[in-house]
Amino acid sequence: MKEKKYNISVEATLEVIGGKWKCVILCHLTHGRKRTSELKRLMPDITQKMLTQQLRELEADGVIRRMIYQEVPPRVEYELSEYGDSLRGILDALCAWGEQHICKVYGSYDVLDENVLNEHLKS
Repeated sequence: MKEKKYNISVEATLEVIGGKWKCVILCHLTHGRKRTSELKRLMPDITQKMLTQQLRELEADGVIRRMIYQEVPPRVEYELSEYGDSLRGILDALCAWGEQHICKVYGSYDVLDENVLNEHLKS
């Protein structure tokens, strides 16, 4: 394994959860196990290819766990691993900052889609 060097530690964090979709996936998984089709429905703008790629990367980093059920047809679910659950505070802080930013810039939460992650913001 090649020795890795980081300038600052946040680079290591961003290497695991950076990008447009990984934090969104992780936020949805903080609310429990999800099938790939459920995640796709919750994130309609992500392509199937990108969703699969991001899930594989998160699994390879040990942040999520992939469970395959021996059924016909086979069922696959994803959940946060114990290691991934340690990101919960970071994800909550990112969501809180995003809510403040949306309120500051737009004056309301009307720009947010309706989903389980935004229910607490309904007026």
